[in-house]
Amino acid sequence: MNYRKWMLGLLVFVLCLPIWSTGAQAAAAVRITIELDGTAVNSDVPPYITPSNVTMVPVGVISQGLGAAVQWDQASRTATISKGDTVLKLTNGRTTALVNSASVRLDTSVQISRGRVMVPLRFVSEQLGLQVVWNQAAKHIALYSNIEIKDPSAPAVPALPAVPTPSVPSVPSVPGIKTGKAMKGAWISTVFNLDWPSASSAGDETKQKKEFDSMLDKLQAIGYNAVFVQVRPSADSLYSSQLVPWSKVLTGTQGKDPGYDPLEYMVSAAHQRGLEFHAWFNPFRATTDASTANLAGNHVAKAHPEWIVKAENKLYINPGIPEARQHIIDTVMEVVRGYEIDGVHLDDYFYPSGSFADDAAYKTYNTNGITSKGDWRRDNINEFIRQLGEEIHEIKPKVSYGVSPFGVWRNKKADSTGSDTTAGVSAYDDMYADTRTWIKEGWIDYIAPQIYWSLSFGAARYDKLVDWWVKEVQGSGVDLYIGLAAYKVGASDQKAEWQSGEQIINQLKYNDKYAEVEGSIMFRANDIVVRNPFGLAGLLTFYFKS
Repeated sequence: MNYRKWMLGLLVFVLCLPIWSTGAQAAAAVRITIELDGTAVNSDVPPYITPSNVTMVPVGVISQGLGAAVQWDQASRTATISKGDTVLKLTNGRTTALVNSASVRLDTSVQISRGRVMVPLRFVSEQLGLQVVWNQAAKHIALYSNIEIKDPSAPAVPALPAVPTPSVPSVPSVPGIKTGKAMKGAWISTVFNLDWPSASSAGDETKQKKEFDSMLDKLQAIGYNAVFVQVRPSADSLYSSQLVPWSKVLTGTQGKDPGYDPLEYMVSAAHQRGLEFHAWFNPFRATTDASTANLAGNHVAKAHPEWIVKAENKLYINPGIPEARQHIIDTVMEVVRGYEIDGVHLDDYFYPSGSFADDAAYKTYNTNGITSKGDWRRDNINEFIRQLGEEIHEIKPKVSYGVSPFGVWRNKKADSTGSDTTAGVSAYDDMYADTRTWIKEGWIDYIAPQIYWSLSFGAARYDKLVDWWVKEVQGSGVDLYIGLAAYKVGASDQKAEWQSGEQIINQLKYNDKYAEVEGSIMFRANDIVVRNPFGLAGLLTFYFKS
C-alpha cells in the first residue's frame, strides 16, 4: 500500500537522537543510520527522545518523504495526517489522538521544538502500516513499508502504544510445493513445554490456540517462512493417533485427549499465514527419563518392553529391531496420510552417543553377517532412513523429507575426508548416522546439520563446517539448510562471542557465500520471539528483509 511509503520517511529523521537525562535533552547526540526498504535515508533535522521514552520526528518529513497530506492548524495546535483511508489528528497538549475518528490514548502528542512540529514516530508509523526496527548495537533504524503484521517482540525505537491494526490474511501456501524462497525456518519445541504449548495452558484449548497464533505472527513478522514443530517428542503425539498416546505436554497427563486435534489446527494456522509446516519427529527416543510409572498403557515402553533400551537415563527404541523401526515408520505415515503437512523432519535422536546395550539384538538380527557392530548399527539407521523416505514419497511425492543431524559427520583425524574439526563426538562414529550415504544415495530431500558453534570455536568452527557440508551436497540434488543456535545467544553459560546477536547474523552472512546453502533453521522459537536476547528478533528482521 502506497500510504505506508510516506511513513517510512518519518523514520528518516531518526539520524541523531539526543539523549535525555533527568527530563532534559542532553547536548550529546548519537549518530543513527536509517534505511527505508533497504535504501539509505538522510536528514538534517535531528529527532529526539522525550523523558517518557518516545521518539519524536518532524512532521514535515511525512509529506516530503512519503507523499502524505499534512496540515497544521495553529489555532487549535492540531496536526492532521492523511493517506488513503487513514486520517490521524494529534493535538498539542492532549493525551489522546483521533484515528479515523476513534479516540486513542497517547503518552506524548504533538510538540513544538525549534519551531518545528514534532510527532511520535512509532504511533504514526504503525497507524499507517509501517514497521520500525531498531538495532541498538549498530544504532540503525530499518523502516519497512510492506509489512502486514507488526513484530511485537522486536526492540523498538522508543514509542507510544498504538491501536491494534487488523492483520491481512495471507494467501495459503500449497502443501509440499517449494516457493523458490530461501528457507527461513524455526524449530518449535514441545518437549517439556519449551516453546509451545505453555505448561500453564494444560487442557485449555483456547489458550493453546492463542499461544500458537501469537508465535506464528511474531515469526512471520520477523521474516520466517517455515516452522518445524515437534509433533512426536517422546514416542507420543500431538495429533490424533491410533498407534501412540497423546503427549502429556497438552494436558499434563500422557494419553489424555486434549479435546481437539492440535496438529490439524497448527497446519491450518501456518498455511493461513503462508508458512510451510514441517512435522518434526524424534524417531528413537521413547522417554525423557527412565521411569515408566506415568506412561500411558499404549506407550511403546509398556506395550513392547522388549524393544526398549535404557541409556543416558532415558529409554530408547532399539534401532536394531526391524519391527521397532517399522513401528516408528508407521507412526510417521499416520501424519503423512492424515494431514496436509509440507514436510517430515527428523532430528538427531538415533543411537545415543554413550553405552547402548544391544548385544542380543546384534546377535539376533545381524542376518547380513556384518562383523562390526558399528557398521551394523549404521546399516540399521540407513535402512530406516531409506525405507521411510520411500514410503513418504510413494504416498505424497511432494512432501519434503529431511534430517537435522549432529553438525560433525567425522573429524579429519578419524577420516581424511572428514571436516577440519576435533569434536568430542561425531554423527558417524557415535550416533551411527552416516549422513554422507543418505546424501549420496538421494534418500532425503534435504540435510540440515546442527552447526551450533561460533565462528571462533576452535574444535568445531562454524565456517569450516559450512565449507565441508557445502562440498558434501554439491551435485547431489539434496538441499542444504544450516541449523543455527539461537538458544546460545545471551545465555549465561556461553562465552563472549555469544553475548551479541551479531554472531547469528554473521553466520547467516557467511551462508550467503554459497549458492548450495539454501536457507537456515534456528533453534528455537522462544529464544527468538520471547527471550529475544540483545534484540535478536530485530536484527533478524532487518537481515531477512533487507
